Order: sequence, then structure tokens, then C-alpha cells
Amino acid sequence: MPTTIKPPNLERRPRRSVEDDGGNSRRPPNGHDLKRTGGGGDNDNWDNRPGRPHRPGQRLISYRLGLFFALGAVLLFFTGLVSVFSVTQSAARLDAYNHAINAWLPAAVPPILWLTTALLLLSSVTVEIARRHMFQPIDAMEEWFGLGHPVSRRALPWLLATLVLGSLFLAGQWLAWHQLALQGVTFRTSGAGGHSFYILTCAHAIHLAAGIIALIAAVVGLFAFRSVEDRQILVDCAAWYWHAITALWLCLFTLLAFR
Repeated sequence: MPTTIKPPNLERRPRRSVEDDGGNSRRPPNGHDLKRTGGGGDNDNWDNRPGRPHRPGQRLISYRLGLFFALGAVLLFFTGLVSVFSVTQSAARLDAYNHAINAWLPAAVPPILWLTTALLLLSSVTVEIARRHMFQPIDAMEEWFGLGHPVSRRALPWLLATLVLGSLFLAGQWLAWHQLALQGVTFRTSGAGGHSFYILTCAHAIHLAAGIIALIAAVVGLFAFRSVEDRQILVDCAAWYWHAITALWLCLFTLLAFR
């Protein structure tokens, strides 16, 4: 009887798609991953199987959450200062005739603060423009494939403008303190109203100086970091911090100017 030769059992392997890389590499983000608002990959059906790289925007969201927690601590700090400010303003004592006497003497707000407030508002606009340029889909794709640095090139002028405006705001703060000192209103010679003014404005100036340092780090990161995602994180977090400090100053300035 002749021997029958059967062909080997060859199993057909499924063809691998371009996006199925077995977890060894990352696919570049598409236009939906890089939203103009900086969402970076929300609802993009990214494969979250174990061993896959992090989905686009996951690091950005983590850094944002950490920043917002830190800003919550800053908010609590200034809430405590404003509470002391309000209690001191409403405190009164009784004289020998049982008359209520309020020793609160409000410090006049120097006119230069109106100009610096406008500059700070303008700086919040410029930093937001820089942040949005970092998430332009077409430009980010070009940087991803190493076709240039259009994202950094477009965001850099707006970051530098924000740095200049922020520095002018701090210079205006120092000028306001100098004007009060020329009028004899210093921290030592002024009453409770002057103390509150100096404490609130100095505390805010320190936090704004931290924001300027963050902006400088973002500018340096545009040239130092090769990953576009790292540059996006730096600019995004610096911008959100700057927005928070600007909103905080608007609340403090309203309290000081219209108390």
C-alpha cells in the first residue's frame, strides 16, 4: 500500500495591524489625542492591556492632579490670611465710657497697582496662548516625527511675553511698597491695616516669583527636552499655576481696594 504524504498543519497567523505593536513601541498620537485644550488622548480607545505603554496624556493628567493639590494648599494658606484680615478689621475694643473703638486704619492702595493688575491679566492671556500652541495637533505630529520644532517655535514668544509681564508686575509691587514708605506707611509704623496690606501683597509676590521660575523652566525645557510630551507637561503646568495666581491676585486686590 503506497504511503500517503500529508502536508503539515500550517496555522494561519492573524495579520498584525499597524497599531498592534505587541507592546514594544508606541504609536504616534493622532489628531484626537492632541486636543487644543490640552486633554491629550481622552476617549481615544487606547488599548490598556497589561504591558502596553501609558496612553497619550496620562502623564499630563497625573502632573495636573499633583499641581491642583498643591494649589489647594496655597488656597488654604491665603484663606487663613484673609480670615485674620477680616477678623482684625472688624475687631473693636471698649474705652472707659463703654464706647466701641475700632483701631483699624486701612492703608491706601497705590494707583500703580491698578496698572500692574492689568499687566497680570494680560500675562494670563499670553500664557494661555502659549499653552494652546503646545497642543496644536499638526505641529505636535511634526515634532513627534522629528520634522522640526514648530510647537516650541510658536509657544516661545508667548512664554517670553508672559515672563516680561510678570516681571513688570513684581517691579510694580516693589514700586507700590516704595511709594507707601515715602508716605511714612511702613510695616513697622502702620497699623493693622498696613500690616495686612504688606503681608497679603508680599505673600502673593513670593508665589508669583515661583511662577516666574516655573516659566523660566518651561522656556529652558523647550530646548533641553527632546520629548514633545515633556515640553507639553512643563508649559501646561506652568500655565495653570499662572492662571491660579492671577485669579488669587484678583481676589486679594478686590479685598484691598474695596474693603
